[in-house]
Amino acid sequence: MPDDKTVVPSIRTERLSLRTWRDDDLPAFAALGADVRVMEHFPGTLSRSESDAFAARVRAHFAERGFGLWAVEVPGVTPFAGFVGLAVPRFEAHFTPCVEVGWRIAAEYWNRGYASEAARAAVTDGFTRLGLDQIVSFTAAVNRPSRRVMDKLGMTHDPAEDFDHPSLPAGHRLERHVLYRLRASVYHEVGVTSAVQ
Repeated sequence: MPDDKTVVPSIRTERLSLRTWRDDDLPAFAALGADVRVMEHFPGTLSRSESDAFAARVRAHFAERGFGLWAVEVPGVTPFAGFVGLAVPRFEAHFTPCVEVGWRIAAEYWNRGYASEAARAAVTDGFTRLGLDQIVSFTAAVNRPSRRVMDKLGMTHDPAEDFDHPSLPAGHRLERHVLYRLRASVYHEVGVTSAVQ
């Protein structure tokens, strides 16, 4: 982990800028969280106050840990397309504590490869700058688009590790979750870029 957690780099990829959040991101993020298409695989949409509280937690995570969920900017296209990055889950499960890679992209920017491109950069940062041993990702079992991103990252899925999300009530349509893992040893052996080609 970095010694100076206050220094959080921005990351540039071929098409994207991953950066810390600004106040002017909040309206676009609120619109994203209110979109039923984006939130299909979450328990529900977010109110403006819930959206702002989520963004505040993201900023606090960066301040406390030196990494987090970056705002995704697409230069020349949009100043805010969503978020992608690394986070420590707040719930307990058989695989926690851990660091997960996650994403949420506005519907108008789907099917452009932004989530995969940004997630590769986040995973690379986790295994190089942060020195993590492994990174996980999880989602509702029915969330095929996110599972495709996990596959593109070279993550592996063991059905024996699937779990019922403890924050959801028994019988909820999204209760069953899948867990994917990517270990540093695999990343350093083949590289994330190679794994998705």
